[in-house]
Amino acid sequence: MVDLTRDGTLAVLTLNRPEALNALSFDVIRDIGAAIDEAARWNVRALVVTGAGEKAFCAGADIKELMGRSLTAERAGAELGQAVFAKLDRLGVPSIAAVNGYAFGGGLELALACTFRVASAGAKMGLPEIKLGLIPGYGGTQRLPRLVGEARALEMVLTGRTVSAGEALAMGLVNRVADGDVLAAAKALAAEFAGFGLPALALARDAVKRALDTPLHEGLRIEADLSTLAYRTEDAVEGLTAFVEKRRPRFQDR
Repeated sequence: MVDLTRDGTLAVLTLNRPEALNALSFDVIRDIGAAIDEAARWNVRALVVTGAGEKAFCAGADIKELMGRSLTAERAGAELGQAVFAKLDRLGVPSIAAVNGYAFGGGLELALACTFRVASAGAKMGLPEIKLGLIPGYGGTQRLPRLVGEARALEMVLTGRTVSAGEALAMGLVNRVADGDVLAAAKALAAEFAGFGLPALALARDAVKRALDTPLHEGLRIEADLSTLAYRTEDAVEGLTAFVEKRRPRFQDR
């Protein structure tokens, strides 16, 4: 139900349940976690996450699995989804969601956990849990406001409404809308940073993420610390030397 393949310097994780609009059963969520763990062991520069078929990236949870559970099981289900999606935050390389079609509920939460999001022109996104008497449970209430702000996040969560790719781009929910094939557009975005050294990419991501949780003066201290660490890498020496010598740097991820 989840495929992981190599494409040059990229890993591609594909939700492969097109007959169910790539819905997230608990088994699928576990498979996503295992695939992310496997991708972390590969020598790749980025992970692209997408859905099989043309209709949906992921239409959300497998609703029948959510019914008739105990309180303990409900809590465990939320914690499973949160833990698996958090692996994208901790992955050593950037991740890109190639949103091809519907991304609702847990599907949008999966996309939110990626570093970047690229949407097809016809993509539709939303958190419709409120319509079922529920709220998002796989990180949506936490990651969405960090991307689009409290007011827009509250509107999406409390109304459960669907947003188009164009609106998602305007509000900062997605980084780009593909002019054509969305998977190709996601790979093109990956190519823009894939040639840089992994240590610097990881330090930069860490600095930006921590800015969201700290006051400015503390964030600046963190930036200074991480910037100093970057200077100590072999890639930094290579990058500075290449600039002086007027040539392309040859980063070794060290």
